[in-house]
Amino acid sequence: MEDSIESLPLQVSASASFAQLLSQYRLSVLVSTYQAGKVIVLRAEGEALNLHFRNFPKAMGIAANAGRLAVGTHHGIQQLYNLPAVCDKLPQDLPHDACYILRNSHITGDIDIHEMVWAGDELWFVNTRFSCLCTLNPAYSFVPQWRPPFLQSLTPDDRCHLNGLALRDNQPTYITALGQTDEPQGWREHRTGGGILMDIRNNEVITGGLAMPHSPRWYQDKLWVLESGRGTLAQIDDRTGQRIEVAHFSGFTRGLDFWQNWAFVGLSQVRQSMVFGGLPLTERLSPDERFCGLQVVNLHTGKIEAYLKFESGVQEIFAVQVLPGICFPEILPSDDPLVDTSYALSPEGLKQVPAELRRD
Repeated sequence: MEDSIESLPLQVSASASFAQLLSQYRLSVLVSTYQAGKVIVLRAEGEALNLHFRNFPKAMGIAANAGRLAVGTHHGIQQLYNLPAVCDKLPQDLPHDACYILRNSHITGDIDIHEMVWAGDELWFVNTRFSCLCTLNPAYSFVPQWRPPFLQSLTPDDRCHLNGLALRDNQPTYITALGQTDEPQGWREHRTGGGILMDIRNNEVITGGLAMPHSPRWYQDKLWVLESGRGTLAQIDDRTGQRIEVAHFSGFTRGLDFWQNWAFVGLSQVRQSMVFGGLPLTERLSPDERFCGLQVVNLHTGKIEAYLKFESGVQEIFAVQVLPGICFPEILPSDDPLVDTSYALSPEGLKQVPAELRRD
């Protein structure tokens, strides 16, 4: 069932401009947090910001659009589909315009799923534990499709911390990893400056020396990446590897999506651990200056124009996904009674249903 803000040790603050941006441009935003085990839907309700929570164990990668939603979890991938007709059965005091319902659940085992993308109808995902890119087959845990050329074999020991995946021309093209190593957990020794951004089409490193890079993206014919250890968004020349910092943020940057001339950037607090020690971000910002949430940056000016801050309850963000044209989506829990009475049929099957029972 849905968790209310009151039932969580959660406090949230946001700029008025955040809800205004969602409302004006008819957007909603999905955010995953593996630390809290939830997918959070950010949506505008009038002039206010409405937060909607659903439980997904160790929720990390998200691949979402108007028709479907995939969520990477502790040991699998859950796929949900949007059935807009179900909105008529939801409480009418809220302006629902999409309803995602669980359709498939695939068990992968604990492979530390990171980013995911839809390449056409096929779901690709980062298998971080085995350091490879994968697709799904119902007969297997996962189907390896690519691994970095500096890895000699497929082993479950997180050698380079492969984490980010981006499409170009609807094909998986760019990846990020935290180290170019072939030793178990070898990336940890290079975390402050050994990260790479690679083009998998030719297995060439576009740029290296990055501080914990995440979330590569191809947008507006430009290549972007979050250099998480610096708390920055950078634009990368895909031919020369030249890096231009576009904006600095108030946390560990991870999770990135775009809409028009805005970038929605996820922020995490930096844990006190060996993994996060010695990062440039911790030298630039004090603990009081860093926070967990989202910031929205204008790509033309580099100015932060809106923010959402989790004051308590959520310390880490993994994925950020903008849903254009969907203002107030619902994600049904698998035990909701509506799951039992909501059916999706093929066009051929639907023709056999009496017209008075059909809903598009």
